[in-house]
Amino acid sequence: MRTLNHVGIPTDEKKPGAVFNEGLKVWLTDFNKSPNRIEFLKFEEGSCLPEIIQTTAHLAYEVPCLKTALEGAKVIFGPAVCDEHLTIAFIEEEGIALELMEIK
Repeated sequence: MRTLNHVGIPTDEKKPGAVFNEGLKVWLTDFNKSPNRIEFLKFEEGSCLPEIIQTTAHLAYEVPCLKTALEGAKVIFGPAVCDEHLTIAFIEEEGIALELMEIK
């Protein structure tokens, strides 16, 4: 079962409060601080994330088990361990990217 967590929206400008993820070469805002749970993403040249993530809004869902959620899915990035509490992966469904998040 998926539970909607946030919406990610690519932008051409660095938003106030954005932090840089060196590994992914992307500036990210904290969706937890957004009343609408929006994460803005400004990508730098050389980002390893697929073009669809860099150019199209994505929906992010929490899933109880990432391994199970990825079975049979079209995985386009990951899985990637973000920290001891979060592992993510991106899949493509219906022509858009979906971020799947396993939170421990």
